[in-house]
Amino acid sequence: MKQARVKIFFVVCVIAIIGIFSISSYAATANEINASVNASLDRFVKEVKGAQEFLNAAKGVLIIPKVMQGGLVVGAEYGEGALRIGGKTVGYYNITAGSFGYQIGAQQKDIILVFMSDKVLEKFRTSKNWQAGVDAEVTLIKVGADESLDTTKFKKPVVGFVFGQKGLMAGATIEGSKFTKLKR
Repeated sequence: MKQARVKIFFVVCVIAIIGIFSISSYAATANEINASVNASLDRFVKEVKGAQEFLNAAKGVLIIPKVMQGGLVVGAEYGEGALRIGGKTVGYYNITAGSFGYQIGAQQKDIILVFMSDKVLEKFRTSKNWQAGVDAEVTLIKVGADESLDTTKFKKPVVGFVFGQKGLMAGATIEGSKFTKLKR
Protein backbone atom coordinates (compact mmCIF):
# COMPACT_ATOMS: atom_id res chain seq x y z
CA MET A 1 0.00 0.00 0.00
CA LYS A 2 2.77 2.43 0.93
CA GLN A 3 4.68 1.62 -2.26
CA ALA A 4 1.57 2.35 -4.31
CA ARG A 5 1.25 5.81 -2.73
CA VAL A 6 4.91 6.56 -3.41
CA LYS A 7 4.49 5.52 -7.04
CA ILE A 8 1.36 7.65 -7.43
CA PHE A 9 3.10 10.62 -5.83
CA PHE A 10 6.10 10.11 -8.13
CA VAL A 11 3.84 10.05 -11.22
CA VAL A 12 2.01 13.21 -10.09
CA CYS A 13 5.33 15.03 -9.63
CA VAL A 14 6.59 13.98 -13.05
CA ILE A 15 3.33 15.15 -14.63
CA ALA A 16 3.67 18.50 -12.80
CA ILE A 17 7.21 18.98 -14.10
CA ILE A 18 6.16 18.14 -17.66
CA GLY A 19 3.27 20.58 -17.28
CA ILE A 20 5.62 23.37 -16.26
CA PHE A 21 7.84 22.80 -19.27
CA SER A 22 4.81 22.80 -21.59
CA ILE A 23 3.51 26.02 -19.99
CA SER A 24 6.77 27.76 -20.88
CA SER A 25 6.04 27.17 -24.57
CA TYR A 26 2.72 29.03 -24.21
CA ALA A 27 3.04 32.79 -24.38
CA ALA A 28 0.18 34.79 -22.93
CA THR A 29 -1.11 37.89 -24.69
CA ALA A 30 -0.46 41.35 -23.27
CA ASN A 31 -4.12 41.59 -22.20
CA GLU A 32 -3.94 38.22 -20.39
CA ILE A 33 -0.74 39.22 -18.60
CA ASN A 34 -2.17 42.62 -17.59
CA ALA A 35 -5.35 41.01 -16.22
CA SER A 36 -3.30 38.57 -14.11
CA VAL A 37 -0.97 41.36 -12.95
CA ASN A 38 -3.93 43.51 -11.89
CA ALA A 39 -5.47 40.63 -9.93
CA SER A 40 -2.13 39.86 -8.24
CA LEU A 41 -1.57 43.49 -7.24
CA ASP A 42 -5.13 43.74 -5.89
CA ARG A 43 -4.59 40.62 -3.73
CA PHE A 44 -1.22 41.92 -2.52
CA VAL A 45 -2.67 45.29 -1.47
CA LYS A 46 -5.71 43.69 0.21
CA GLU A 47 -3.75 40.98 2.06
CA VAL A 48 -0.69 42.94 3.20
CA LYS A 49 -1.07 46.06 5.35
CA GLY A 50 1.14 48.87 4.09
CA ALA A 51 1.56 47.30 0.64
CA GLN A 52 0.10 50.29 -1.23
CA GLU A 53 2.41 52.76 0.51
CA PHE A 54 5.36 50.47 -0.21
CA LEU A 55 4.40 50.22 -3.90
CA ASN A 56 3.96 54.00 -4.08
CA ALA A 57 7.56 54.48 -2.87
CA ALA A 58 8.93 52.18 -5.59
CA LYS A 59 10.79 53.34 -8.71
CA GLY A 60 9.37 50.33 -10.55
CA VAL A 61 7.48 47.12 -9.79
CA LEU A 62 7.77 43.78 -11.59
CA ILE A 63 4.73 41.59 -11.01
CA ILE A 64 4.81 37.94 -12.10
CA PRO A 65 1.60 36.18 -11.10
CA LYS A 66 0.91 32.45 -11.26
CA VAL A 67 4.55 31.34 -11.38
CA MET A 68 4.56 27.55 -11.73
CA GLN A 69 7.29 25.59 -9.95
CA GLY A 70 7.79 21.85 -9.77
CA GLY A 71 10.51 19.43 -8.99
CA LEU A 72 11.49 15.85 -8.42
CA VAL A 73 15.28 16.00 -7.98
CA VAL A 74 15.32 18.21 -11.14
CA GLY A 75 13.17 21.32 -10.82
CA ALA A 76 11.86 24.08 -13.05
CA GLU A 77 10.01 27.37 -12.68
CA TYR A 78 8.24 29.61 -15.21
CA GLY A 79 5.94 32.62 -15.22
CA GLU A 80 5.11 35.77 -17.18
CA GLY A 81 4.40 39.26 -15.91
CA ALA A 82 4.78 42.99 -16.40
CA LEU A 83 7.07 45.79 -15.25
CA ARG A 84 5.18 48.87 -14.16
CA ILE A 85 6.55 52.33 -13.57
CA GLY A 86 4.20 54.96 -12.21
CA GLY A 87 1.36 52.44 -12.45
CA LYS A 88 1.79 51.94 -16.22
CA THR A 89 3.08 48.81 -17.95
CA VAL A 90 6.42 49.52 -19.65
CA GLY A 91 7.40 45.95 -20.58
CA TYR A 92 6.62 42.27 -20.26
CA TYR A 93 9.01 39.75 -18.70
CA ASN A 94 9.26 36.09 -17.85
CA ILE A 95 10.97 34.29 -15.01
CA THR A 96 12.77 31.00 -15.57
CA ALA A 97 14.78 28.86 -13.22
CA GLY A 98 16.15 25.37 -13.12
CA SER A 99 17.57 23.47 -10.19
CA PHE A 100 18.99 20.13 -9.22
CA GLY A 101 19.00 18.62 -5.76
CA TYR A 102 16.71 17.44 -3.00
CA GLN A 103 13.27 18.69 -3.99
CA ILE A 104 9.85 17.27 -4.56
CA GLY A 105 6.47 18.80 -5.25
CA ALA A 106 4.73 21.48 -7.28
CA GLN A 107 3.30 24.89 -6.48
CA GLN A 108 1.98 28.12 -7.91
CA LYS A 109 2.96 31.50 -6.45
CA ASP A 110 2.99 35.21 -7.19
CA ILE A 111 6.26 37.14 -7.23
CA ILE A 112 6.63 40.91 -6.94
CA LEU A 113 10.00 42.64 -7.26
CA VAL A 114 10.00 46.22 -6.00
CA PHE A 115 12.86 48.35 -7.32
CA MET A 116 13.73 51.05 -4.79
CA SER A 117 16.74 52.37 -6.77
CA ASP A 118 16.71 54.09 -10.17
CA LYS A 119 20.19 52.68 -10.90
CA VAL A 120 19.17 49.05 -10.31
CA LEU A 121 15.89 49.54 -12.19
CA GLU A 122 17.80 50.89 -15.20
CA LYS A 123 20.21 47.93 -15.07
CA PHE A 124 17.23 45.58 -14.98
CA ARG A 125 15.59 47.27 -17.97
CA THR A 126 18.75 47.21 -20.09
CA SER A 127 19.87 43.65 -19.21
CA LYS A 128 19.19 40.80 -21.59
CA ASN A 129 18.89 38.18 -18.82
CA TRP A 130 18.81 39.80 -15.37
CA GLN A 131 19.55 37.31 -12.62
CA ALA A 132 18.40 37.68 -9.03
CA GLY A 133 21.31 37.53 -6.60
CA VAL A 134 23.87 38.13 -9.38
CA ASP A 135 22.85 41.41 -11.01
CA ALA A 136 21.42 42.77 -7.76
CA GLU A 137 20.88 41.57 -4.23
CA VAL A 138 17.22 40.87 -3.60
CA THR A 139 15.77 40.93 -0.10
CA LEU A 140 13.06 38.27 -0.25
CA ILE A 141 10.02 38.60 1.99
CA LYS A 142 7.46 35.79 2.24
CA VAL A 143 4.13 37.34 3.14
CA GLY A 144 0.78 35.97 4.16
CA ALA A 145 -2.62 37.37 4.97
CA ASP A 146 -2.80 40.14 7.59
CA GLU A 147 0.95 40.80 7.62
CA SER A 148 2.26 44.34 7.57
CA LEU A 149 4.99 46.21 5.69
CA ASP A 150 6.90 49.22 6.88
CA THR A 151 8.84 50.98 4.11
CA THR A 152 11.40 52.27 6.59
CA LYS A 153 12.60 48.70 7.29
CA PHE A 154 13.81 48.06 3.73
CA LYS A 155 17.06 49.71 2.68
CA LYS A 156 17.98 47.29 -0.13
CA PRO A 157 17.66 48.36 -3.80
CA VAL A 158 15.35 45.42 -4.65
CA VAL A 159 12.76 43.85 -2.36
CA GLY A 160 11.02 40.68 -3.52
CA PHE A 161 7.73 39.28 -2.27
CA VAL A 162 6.45 35.73 -2.68
CA PHE A 163 2.81 35.25 -1.76
CA GLY A 164 -0.35 33.39 -2.67
CA GLN A 165 1.41 30.04 -2.68
CA LYS A 166 -0.72 27.05 -3.61
CA GLY A 167 0.58 23.51 -3.68
CA LEU A 168 3.24 21.57 -1.86
CA MET A 169 6.88 22.52 -2.33
CA ALA A 170 9.40 23.37 0.34
CA GLY A 171 11.00 26.81 0.39
CA ALA A 172 10.48 30.13 -1.35
CA THR A 173 13.38 31.50 -3.31
CA ILE A 174 14.10 33.49 -6.43
CA GLU A 175 17.88 33.34 -6.05
CA GLY A 176 19.36 32.49 -9.45
CA SER A 177 16.08 33.03 -11.30
CA LYS A 178 16.48 34.76 -14.66
CA PHE A 179 14.20 37.51 -15.83
CA THR A 180 14.01 38.08 -19.58
CA LYS A 181 12.13 40.76 -21.49
CA LEU A 182 9.41 39.36 -23.74
CA LYS A 183 8.92 40.74 -27.23
CA ARG A 184 5.39 42.08 -27.66
